[in-house]
Formats: sequence, structure tokens, C-alpha cells
Amino acid sequence: MDMIMIGILFVVSVALVVYSVMPRKQDERDAVKRRLAGGRATDEVAQIREQARASATDHLVKHAGPMLSRLVMPTSAEERTNLRTRLATAGFRQAQAQTFFLGSKTLLAIVGLVIAALASISGGLDLLPLVSAVAFGTGAGLMLPNLWLTLAIGTRKEKIRHGLADVLDLLVVSVESGLALDAALKRVGEEMALVHIDLSDELRISVSETQMGIPRGEALENMARRTDVDELRSLVSMILQAEKFGTSIAKALRNQANTLRTKRHQAAEERAQKTAVKLMLPLVLFIFPAIGIVLGGPAALKMIEALKSNPALSG
Repeated sequence: MDMIMIGILFVVSVALVVYSVMPRKQDERDAVKRRLAGGRATDEVAQIREQARASATDHLVKHAGPMLSRLVMPTSAEERTNLRTRLATAGFRQAQAQTFFLGSKTLLAIVGLVIAALASISGGLDLLPLVSAVAFGTGAGLMLPNLWLTLAIGTRKEKIRHGLADVLDLLVVSVESGLALDAALKRVGEEMALVHIDLSDELRISVSETQMGIPRGEALENMARRTDVDELRSLVSMILQAEKFGTSIAKALRNQANTLRTKRHQAAEERAQKTAVKLMLPLVLFIFPAIGIVLGGPAALKMIEALKSNPALSG
């Protein structure tokens, strides 16, 4: 989407620059009318052209400015909220995280523009390749923070998903030993601080929200929304349903832990089955040629020596 917006902005900018050089036909007709009526025709034409250029410049700033700001900075409240949510999902909940992220996009866009321009000028490229390289460098600088944020979100979600089974086991033990669910969540969050840091932080945030007066169901839903992990969202739904219908929380947690452990086992088996297929390409490209050289190399060398020592064989 960023590259599409950059392409549209580039086309609009070029069109507006060309439009600014060419005065409008209505202005030319007005100049002809004034010339026929008498007056300083040359000054009027120059003045009309200057007004046309100023009008085109204002039009360029008016329309290209919001498009450029949309690439660098979210313009609507919904986009800003989505960006804050993505940063929170990646683990960056500080108030200045959004400012740093948008500043990094601007900085990398400028760095990409300068590097592409210097490389193009030093390479002696023409105008069109130079403009294309500059646009590509600027777009790459704009997209790199988004790519990094996507990778950070995926990494943190995988860490939370990996630690959820251990957390469920401790929750089951805590609840079955007599602790209430809030106390169990607090205790598990403290115990997991050194092993699964991300999930421990989310649990402690949820407990803090509950202590500040937010209903426990809403606090758990906020945790599931922040992490955006399907297994955690399923766990929260199960806890809310168990509280709603009055069933045993400990039994529901144990069933959820068994289900999650089964899913992890199946995912491990799936990855193991994919290993043979993924190894085919390295085997064909790297290992089989090396084995062929090791096995067939000595025989090939002996054949070459035999042909050199007995030219009649080569004939």
C-alpha cells in the first residue's frame, strides 16, 4: 500500500509540475481579450503565467501534502488507534512509542532518499532512472519500520503462545490449591517473570486493571486484544463462560491446558513432517553435487590421465 501511495504521489506531482508550466487556456483567452482591448499585453501574459504557476503550486501543496503526511503519519483517529494497538501488541506501551516510530519512518525515508540520490548520481543515471531510484529508496525507508513492527509482533506472539501452556499448568495448580482466580493470575504473573517475560507482563497488567476497578472480564478481554493470540483469546473466552455458567474454573483450566498441549504436540509433528520436504532443495543444490564430486572425481581424474598418457584412446 505504501508503494502504491508513493507511485500515485509521484504521478500527481509530475502532472502538477507540468500543469504549472503550462498556463490554462482560459487565462490565454483572457490575455487575448485584454490585448485586443489595449494595454500592456506582455506584462499581462507574464502576470497570468505567474498566477497560473502560483495556483498550481498551491494545488500541489494542498493535495500532495495530505498524501505525504498519510504515508508518514496517520491522519485519522482510527489509524492512530490501530498504530497504538500494533505497538502495544509488539510490547511497546510507552506514551512516546508512536512518536519514535513515526520519527523513524521519516528519518529512514530521508536516509533512503539521500542514499538513492547519491548512488544514482555517482552511477551517472539519467533523469528517469534517478527519479525511480529516489522513489524506491524513499519507499523502502518508509516501509522498513512497518516491516520491523510486523516481525516484532510475530516474535512476541510466538513467545506468548509458547509460554501459555506453562502458565496454564501453574494456574491449574494455584486454583486447585485454593487461590482465587485474581490471586492466581497475580501469583503466576510474578512466578513467570524470569521465564516468560511477555506473558508475565500481560498478566500483571490485567491484574493491575482489575485492582483499579475494571471488571475482570473486561481486563482479560483487553489482554486478549493486546496480545492478539488465538490461544489466549480462547482461554479468556473459556474463563468468562465458566464464570457465567458457574462451572469449575479449575476443571475448565485443566481441560484448556490439555487441549493446548495437544495442539502444541500436533504442531510439532507437523513441523517434523515438513522437514523432509524443506530439506529437498538444500540436498539437490548443495549436498548431492558435493557427493557426486567426491564419488566421481577420482574416476574422472584417472580417465583424464589415461587419455593424456595414451592419445590413441582419445582418437
